[in-house]
Amino acid sequence: MAELVQRRLDRIRAEHAEVADGELADYIPELAGVDPDGFGLSLSTSDGFIYESGQAATEFTIQSISKPLTYALALHLIGLDAVDARIGVEPSGEAFNEISVDRVTNNPKNPMINAGAITAVSLIPAGSPDERFELIHDFYSACVGRRLELDHDVYTSEKASGARNRAIGYMLQSFEALDDDPDEVLDVYYRQCSLRVTCTDLARMGATLARGGMNPVTGRRVTSAAVVRRTLSVMVTCGMYDGAGDWVSAVGMPAKSGVGGGIVAVLPGQLGIGVYSPRLDDKGNSVRGVLTCRSLSEQLGLHFLTVRRDARATLRAVYEPRSGVRVYEAHGDLLFSGAEEVLRVAERERDRYDVTILDVSRVDDIDDTAREMLSALGAALRADGKEGHLVDPDGVVARAGSPEIRFRTVDDVLDALDRRRRPTP
Repeated sequence: MAELVQRRLDRIRAEHAEVADGELADYIPELAGVDPDGFGLSLSTSDGFIYESGQAATEFTIQSISKPLTYALALHLIGLDAVDARIGVEPSGEAFNEISVDRVTNNPKNPMINAGAITAVSLIPAGSPDERFELIHDFYSACVGRRLELDHDVYTSEKASGARNRAIGYMLQSFEALDDDPDEVLDVYYRQCSLRVTCTDLARMGATLARGGMNPVTGRRVTSAAVVRRTLSVMVTCGMYDGAGDWVSAVGMPAKSGVGGGIVAVLPGQLGIGVYSPRLDDKGNSVRGVLTCRSLSEQLGLHFLTVRRDARATLRAVYEPRSGVRVYEAHGDLLFSGAEEVLRVAERERDRYDVTILDVSRVDDIDDTAREMLSALGAALRADGKEGHLVDPDGVVARAGSPEIRFRTVDDVLDALDRRRRPTP
């Protein structure tokens, strides 16, 4: 049944596969040589289950997607007040590499532009640049759930071509916004940007943030819910640079892009998304990545302002009224992630039953995506040699005119099974 979700993700990615707009980030020489047609998509549910489409395992450098992670680490290690004293949280309305600070405070305007990100690196308490980088490296790896590797070629390329970032570093020092040696801080910054990730890594990172700092795969708490709340808040307003307003309106998920072509998006409490496509728009965001996330949001109902009670446990009960018959009782409001949970649990347990009953009599509301997914459950079960029945007295899933038989109660289904099995007199 997870194939129903997989096919939908494959279809969404295919919708944008022919888009060839945008340019590579050729101001970093090493990035100018990447395959411009690379395109991958991964989605991680809040329990760590991964869906992958396209080149989801292709490695690329994390670049500016590192910014919210270092900001979160600074919050985690030195606290909110200390970080707020050095970095603002307001959208800048400027390019990500603008050489500027807030005119009143002389601090960077937010941690998602280069000035703020460089300052965030300087706030990680350490005795040397190597020790500082290791703290950052360990934190990123814990968020992803595997040890990330440094791309030395990209690191060398960024360091050699980073005149603008050096200008930002020395500007910050002149305004007393940077205590440490700018070149040492920048060296760590270039290294953090040059760590290699995949779409699946980004999706797992997003799922860790969606779980309030708990990595769903390793079970390790990486940081606190309070740190995640602040980090996601800044990602909402500043994560997509001066395209943040369009992003929030159309996509509606906290997100961060990188000039390596990646985007990570987070739906709190539910899932993380990772997309990779290296052609960028004039704001520095992946063209196909933005289009893909927009389609995911629209078609799967992921905009965070439409989330109602779906973040609660969807399955109210799972039980066997008799041998070989398994009932999945859903409740509350059903959106994409709730329907995905039902399908995947039914698939995982398919060896335990011959007959499945989906009871949606306690579901209050459902969107079109979840309705389509659950309506397809019966056909998927039949293809697997199973029976599927629907308890849907109010027509929540099966609309008027649907060929699917709706029962009013679980007992009605059991009675129908008994009548069918009685010998004909």
